[in-house]
Amino acid sequence: MQKIKVLVVDDSVFMRNLISQLITVDTALEVIGTARNGEEAVSMVRRLKPDVITLDIDMPEMNGLEALTTIMEHRPTPIIMLSLMTPNGEIATIKALQNGAVDFISKPSCSNPFDLFKVKEELISKIKQASQIPLINLIVNNITDSKDDEGQKGNTQTGLARKFDQILVIGTSTGGPKALDTVITALPANFPYPILVVQHMPPKFTKSLADRLNRLSRVRVVEAEDNQTVLGGTVYIAPGDYHMTVVQTNGEFRIRLHQEPQVQGHRPSVDVLFNSISLLKSLKRHFILMTGMGSDGAKGMMAAKAAGAHTTITESKETCIVYGMPRSAVELGCVDYTVPVHLITSKIMEVTGFLKR
Repeated sequence: MQKIKVLVVDDSVFMRNLISQLITVDTALEVIGTARNGEEAVSMVRRLKPDVITLDIDMPEMNGLEALTTIMEHRPTPIIMLSLMTPNGEIATIKALQNGAVDFISKPSCSNPFDLFKVKEELISKIKQASQIPLINLIVNNITDSKDDEGQKGNTQTGLARKFDQILVIGTSTGGPKALDTVITALPANFPYPILVVQHMPPKFTKSLADRLNRLSRVRVVEAEDNQTVLGGTVYIAPGDYHMTVVQTNGEFRIRLHQEPQVQGHRPSVDVLFNSISLLKSLKRHFILMTGMGSDGAKGMMAAKAAGAHTTITESKETCIVYGMPRSAVELGCVDYTVPVHLITSKIMEVTGFLKR
């Protein structure tokens, strides 16, 4: 069997060696080269043609974000970002994911052997997963212009409604930040319904995701808070490590966050959110599953369909970075519409009747 060829990019000799050692523990993987900055990485990608790249963000001469853009323009390749657990690292990681990177891991620390083990398992798994992404899907997802939030004014909504008769929920995982960027930034400023989102992502990164989407979008985007009143025209991102549900109380809808056990290895879980929204039968409920590994959300979508969901939508295989979660729902026979990611917003406008307003 042919080995998966990996290029490791980091300005630190120690980190290049450490990442290479973690990768080559698995005999299915092979490190075919290491680069010390983005400029060197771009050259080596053209020459070595790796299957997957691990890419540091903060490097001299050409940083990881610049290298990412250049590589995706000239030789699209699955890229996994190495992120520092710092505010700047989180912001840069979200920008990288929305500009074409397929996934990320936190940089390993040499001080804790257990942390090294966790990073090793995650790194190997994500490299193998990334190597399976069809080239055409990478190209399609990179066609849309990457957005620059410098100078963005963000949304200008005022007087967000407490009363609404429809609600939308979205579940996504690997490739989700880019997909969410495509869908949410295309919504008009006067979109009147709330949207609740589960994106599989660790704590803090979900806050950076919400903040960046808020700067780029015409609707309001926030990281959800416990007991927060759900308002129309607002997108709520579930915080990392918390399940998100919605309850109706005293004529209002409120968000509830909790840390009950993981579901299928996830917290937040799409299934938990979908099951919660299924109970709100006074509302027209629309359920959407986009790119992601595994099957989280599929059973929740099937239950929602049985409970009278108005619409169920999945992203089509042609644009998914990983066609796991949508495929699982399609196989359960509970999907009304399957559409490419760039048409999901149009479908949302159609099924909610917004275009007829």
